[in-house]
Amino acid sequence: MPQHPTRRDAPTLSRRQILIGGAGTLASVSLLGLTPLARGQEALPIPDFIKWKRTDALIVHSNKTMETRRGAIGTGVVTPSDILFVRNNLPTPPETIVADRDAWKVAFSGVTAPRSMTLGELKTLGVETVATVLQCSGNGRAFFPHGASGSQWSVGAAGCVIWTGVPMREVIRALGGPESGAQYLTSTGGEELPEGLDEKSVVVERSVPLDAMEQALLAYEMNGEPLPLTHGGPLRMVIPGYYGVNNVKYVKHVALTRTQSDAKIQASGYRVRPVGEKGAPKQPSMWAMNVKSWITGPLDAAPAGRNLIHGVAFGGTESLHGVEVSLDNGENWRAAPFIGPDLGPFAWRPFVLAADLSAGEYRMVSRATDAKGNSQPRERPDNERGYGHNGWEDHGVTVTVS
Repeated sequence: MPQHPTRRDAPTLSRRQILIGGAGTLASVSLLGLTPLARGQEALPIPDFIKWKRTDALIVHSNKTMETRRGAIGTGVVTPSDILFVRNNLPTPPETIVADRDAWKVAFSGVTAPRSMTLGELKTLGVETVATVLQCSGNGRAFFPHGASGSQWSVGAAGCVIWTGVPMREVIRALGGPESGAQYLTSTGGEELPEGLDEKSVVVERSVPLDAMEQALLAYEMNGEPLPLTHGGPLRMVIPGYYGVNNVKYVKHVALTRTQSDAKIQASGYRVRPVGEKGAPKQPSMWAMNVKSWITGPLDAAPAGRNLIHGVAFGGTESLHGVEVSLDNGENWRAAPFIGPDLGPFAWRPFVLAADLSAGEYRMVSRATDAKGNSQPRERPDNERGYGHNGWEDHGVTVTVS
């Protein structure tokens, strides 16, 4: 087994205001309007569109990219909106698009009766509420030793959110059903694209297998309130159990297609490939999430005696079977019961283990198993962009008990 340095970096990262990538700065994505924080640079001003966030509970990666601190996750079933992580691929649209939410228009194609519908019209077709884990594909990227490019997320590019919206299957039914040969549900975001660039190189357009349509939601509320502009308001595609990039913000076009989108973000972006290789359509796409868990407390120190070790776990597209906690980096495991209500197969479940701890140092890790028997592996799945990390060893914390 490869040797890794002692993993004190998880709690350390959660305390840092600025995370530094392998090249000394965060990945530069200036074409998309994200200004990285350089080594030693003062924290950037918080843009207006995210000033309502609780920045004391967030790690600021860039002026538009923020991560929830590990300790802020706590034992909550639902992540409060004001501490939910922020990740946008393009500059945020103006506030004017949420001034009259029901006037937002979406075009539908690849169906028997293609047409455009306003959000107000869509709301007459049905309504559902679903709790899902929203997680960036690169959550856990900071643990990859090869210096994968992109925001150096630790564990906080994830949260459990309650969405309310229009079931996608009801929309397609109202439009006469899919055209023959449709295999994918393709969503296009409504951001204004930078001038002078090939549209396909920057547009946020993602395709997912058509069967995801049965759970997909055109969401207009988040955690019981109108969907914030920050998170895709007035309307966002939500694909339960799928990584965040597939949950297209400001959705303006939905198509049932025979092939996947040829936009760069689909064709070569968010592809799992060996370190050093370029992205290509033949490689696995970041679609369904894998089973995962991590500890949210204690993080670095605890008093001797009775302690409650808590965390969160989820199964991606599958419900959870259980979660185990080890205090000695996987040498011995103990079942940790879930706490709080079960909000469905796509939500996370907080867990807790009560343990009597004597003075010393403990390496605390957790390992979740889904209903199909899939468990977190020990090792990370090494890949160029640091995607899909659910290895339990890297996600542990080292706690000193005194």
